[in-house]
Amino acid sequence: MVEPKAWQVTAGSAAIGLALAAVAVVAAGPWDSGQRKAEREWAVAQGRAGGAHHGPSAPRTPAPAPSAAGVLAALAAPDTTRSGTGRSGTAHPESAHPRSTRPEAARGTGSPDFGRTLGRLLDADALGPSRTASVVDTATGEVLYGRGAATPMTPASTIKIATTAAALSALGPDHRIPTLVLATPDRRRLTLVGGGDATLDRKRLAALAGDTARALRDSGVTKVELRYDTSLYTGPREHPIGPNDNIAPVVPLMAGQGRLDASTTGPAPRSGNPAGDAARTFASLLRDRGVRTAEPPSAGRAAKGSERIARTFSAPLSDLVERALTESDNDIAESLARQTAIAAGEPASFAGAGRAVTAELARLRLPLKGTRLADGSGLNRKDKASAALLTALLTRAADPHHPELRPVLTGLPVAGFTGTLRSRYGDTSPAAGLVRAKTGTLTGVNALAGTVVDGDGRLLAFAFLAGRTEAPDTAQTALDRLSAALVPRTAASEPPAPLPARESAAP
Repeated sequence: MVEPKAWQVTAGSAAIGLALAAVAVVAAGPWDSGQRKAEREWAVAQGRAGGAHHGPSAPRTPAPAPSAAGVLAALAAPDTTRSGTGRSGTAHPESAHPRSTRPEAARGTGSPDFGRTLGRLLDADALGPSRTASVVDTATGEVLYGRGAATPMTPASTIKIATTAAALSALGPDHRIPTLVLATPDRRRLTLVGGGDATLDRKRLAALAGDTARALRDSGVTKVELRYDTSLYTGPREHPIGPNDNIAPVVPLMAGQGRLDASTTGPAPRSGNPAGDAARTFASLLRDRGVRTAEPPSAGRAAKGSERIARTFSAPLSDLVERALTESDNDIAESLARQTAIAAGEPASFAGAGRAVTAELARLRLPLKGTRLADGSGLNRKDKASAALLTALLTRAADPHHPELRPVLTGLPVAGFTGTLRSRYGDTSPAAGLVRAKTGTLTGVNALAGTVVDGDGRLLAFAFLAGRTEAPDTAQTALDRLSAALVPRTAASEPPAPLPARESAAP
């Protein structure tokens, strides 16, 4: 029997017309491994089953819905936001929302009354005295609802949408981050060079050690001096928040993100010297393969005349983006910000990355007034972004003319199922499986930005930002209710009931 959440996804998808779009998604391509492969399989299944699975082979959890570009193409979305060309062949006007700014816009019977419903939910006491909102039709750029949408707010981890979009735009989705082993001509001195891969793990270090040992055996070398090079990054190693379980020291060489336990996601105790730890692990792996080190590895650059004898690469940038967004991975986000800085010729530091990401967003013609990027992860309270910027970013990612940004959408957590939304939206929520959104949480700050398909088959981008909230749990529930209000009424018998509201609230 299909579990309740899977019924919600498949029945809801049928109700909102995604089955029609899915056939075109399969043909649209291109497709590659991982999440997008799952999307293709989902789309094919929906084409055969008419939008629902009932047999025993149905998955126990839903594969992601078709991504925006294919859906928009299937719906023959008008191209109304282009003027000129950019790096990817298209540029856009300064605002990604050039059309109506009415709180309510004409829509079919399947869409809720945004002006009344969202306004009431946005006034919930749980969202504190400062809250902003933006809801946009990604196909046309039409603003369907807004309150204080241009007001800069502390975005918390929703800033990762900006960080990942800039990296994809600057480097492309196929870019891979290298980790190198350099050797002197006599092969007696090795240097492990960090390239900024925050996903390097023991398994890939072992493969790198195997390649290195084979190269050394060919030269008859069984004992070496080992150094490790972290010179790619400049500036402070520690994030401004200081030592914290949510992020390792920001260095270009680490294994397992410097975690001191067996975890792979979420907060964990971190090493104070992840680069040194990675080098020591590498030395141990070399010994296992018959290559001894004369002494423990030390920090230092490669000797003059060194040449590469082995290297390993990260997964493609598209995969890194999806992981950073789904799990809100701070280490990957900071790495991607620095990769953008390197591509732009800026120092790979917090300041250089902030300038590079901002410049890349400006190149995409996004509304940046009041934006400040103090880091790539959103842990810094000095970060500022508007709800309008976040929905503009999602709109760019939904643009068929910007396929390089597509992982920004496919990486968003699925309500009630994946990543940081796995434990949110209960079984009875009409939004479970239908909303995809990036979360943002700091003490007193709560945010949610993502996408949903409405009752008219339109892909909507939304962003809700709240400041000076008193309790994260009630604030998150209020944000979940806001996003659930965008789900078409055909997928739920009633719109969500509002939380208690104040007499008045600051925009």
